[in-house]
Amino acid sequence: MSPTARELNREETRRRLFTRRALLLAAGQGSLFALLAGRLYVLQAVDAERYRTLAEDNRINLKLLAPPRGRILDRHGRPLAVNRRQYRVVVVAEQTADVGETLAALAHLVPIDNTQARRVLKDVRSQRAFQPVTVRDGLSWDDVARVEVSALTLPGIAIEDSLSREYVDDPSVSHVLGYVAAVSPDDPADDPLLRLPGFRIGKNGVEKVYDRVLRGTGGRSEVEVNALGRVIRELDRRDGQPGSDLRLSIDLDLQRLAFERLGEESGAAVLLDVHSGNVLALVSAPAFDPNGFVRGMSAATWKDLVKSEKSPLTNKALAGQYAPGSTFKPAVALAALAKGVMTPDEGVFCNGVTELGNSRFHCWKRGGHGWMNMQGAIAQSCDTYFYEAAKRTGIDDVSAMAHRLGLGEPTGIDLPGERTGVMPTRAWKRAALKSAWHPGETLIAGIGQGYCLSTPLQLAVMTARIANGTVAVAPRIALDEDLRAHAGTGPTGPFEALSIDPAHLRVVREGMDAVVNGNRGTARSSAIHTPGWEMAGKTGTSQVRRISRAERLTGVRRNEDLPWAERDHALFVGYAPAAAPRFAVAVIVEHGGGGSKAAAPIARDILIAAQEAAARDQVPPADDGIEALKGTPSATGAGDAG
Repeated sequence: MSPTARELNREETRRRLFTRRALLLAAGQGSLFALLAGRLYVLQAVDAERYRTLAEDNRINLKLLAPPRGRILDRHGRPLAVNRRQYRVVVVAEQTADVGETLAALAHLVPIDNTQARRVLKDVRSQRAFQPVTVRDGLSWDDVARVEVSALTLPGIAIEDSLSREYVDDPSVSHVLGYVAAVSPDDPADDPLLRLPGFRIGKNGVEKVYDRVLRGTGGRSEVEVNALGRVIRELDRRDGQPGSDLRLSIDLDLQRLAFERLGEESGAAVLLDVHSGNVLALVSAPAFDPNGFVRGMSAATWKDLVKSEKSPLTNKALAGQYAPGSTFKPAVALAALAKGVMTPDEGVFCNGVTELGNSRFHCWKRGGHGWMNMQGAIAQSCDTYFYEAAKRTGIDDVSAMAHRLGLGEPTGIDLPGERTGVMPTRAWKRAALKSAWHPGETLIAGIGQGYCLSTPLQLAVMTARIANGTVAVAPRIALDEDLRAHAGTGPTGPFEALSIDPAHLRVVREGMDAVVNGNRGTARSSAIHTPGWEMAGKTGTSQVRRISRAERLTGVRRNEDLPWAERDHALFVGYAPAAAPRFAVAVIVEHGGGGSKAAAPIARDILIAAQEAAARDQVPPADDGIEALKGTPSATGAGDAG
């Protein structure tokens, strides 16, 4: 092949190679352009709405708005918990040349200590310059006025307002109301409101039980912001639904009276409507100021509350568990009558001591009461009679009657922290203490001692059931049944039948009438002498220490000579009017000594005030649940007691 031909051949080969490479390059470029076009299509068509939303979110923020919390009112509509406007002073760092100097100038108008100033400076450094930092909250109107008058000389300082919970200035209702406090990590975060800074929820009392009812639903504010998050303007605002007002069955006047009558003592008092179960007063003393949990309290105040031997933070009315003492004797009498082991007129001789094996069980009266029938034994609180009644009846049947009367189990009240008490049985002791029941323990239980424990609320329920004689009334705090159903707490619908023989109830009520109105009754000094307003009841003394043999021999055991914590508890349960019961009361004075001296006078005054209020208001007694039971065997003759 000639040189010219070879050159032409090489040239043809190079041309072909170039053409192939050009085609490959063009194909690659075409693929890249196709991928780019596809991506552009996805961005502009397929995912357009998503990226439009993301861009809008960079420009528009949604802010949750807390609704006003519902008020809490007493039965007459008087406010117990409301919302008050609260003022706070804030500083915006970008609006002042020197935050420190501004704080120093502000300190001449409102108190600001060094700790607060250091905290503000720290917060300013950690936040964006345009975000307000709280300097101090809870300002008085005078503080606000001084700051506003000096606004021109305080660059960066502004006043903001919000709503804060405020409770009536009355410690008597503190345990019923409870309080609100900041959300803790342990609280369920199932509501977006709980994630709002500074949002408060119910932590105790009805504030806790009805928190969702009182809380309401949040609103929202739509604001335009810039890239740094600065608010430019508000675009839209939708207010939430305020919380519902909660009206309680509590009568503030009766609540105050009961609290004042307890005075400096440690104890509790409960007043019920015997037909409806409405709680007219529920007092635990001493109490606390719930506003301290909202506004804050000093370390010294908190220490006093926690360390006090009188436990002001405990709601003793439903969480205090005490041996019921002789207030338990009506339940023992009903158990003995129901089992048929005793009759009302049967006599038991009391010489002051009952022997069982090698053990001796003493009556409170040295030398004894002599012959006692059931009415006299209730009236004079003869221990010997009820030792015998309990022994014949047996602990299991005594406990069964106690449960029927509302003891040894939760009452179902719409308040938190209720304790169950204890009404022992043979099976209970085997399960709880891993030991067998002894006969002597039955005798001790017959006078409300030993393993028996009850709360003042349970004793009030027992008294109310004995007094109405028809239904197993249960206590409730909120008057609105729909709100109770919404909160899933408290009794709803008609009460169950009590199912206790009316003749048996009549015997016991006659004995309780004689306690107060009889010539030898243990509470005769506390009788109500207004015709038609007479009180019936039962005194009780609950021992907190064992009486030594030496004390029994010498008779020296004066409560006032003992340390406070070793003195007996004083109890009284009662109802009025005795002939047509309307109100039931239970009172306990911790370490107060005898029930007739310490507790009965308080109960008397509460029942007088309740009847005065009823006469003033002229409100007929509620009959919740009674209509549904008319004509049933258990209702026969239920109104004949006296």
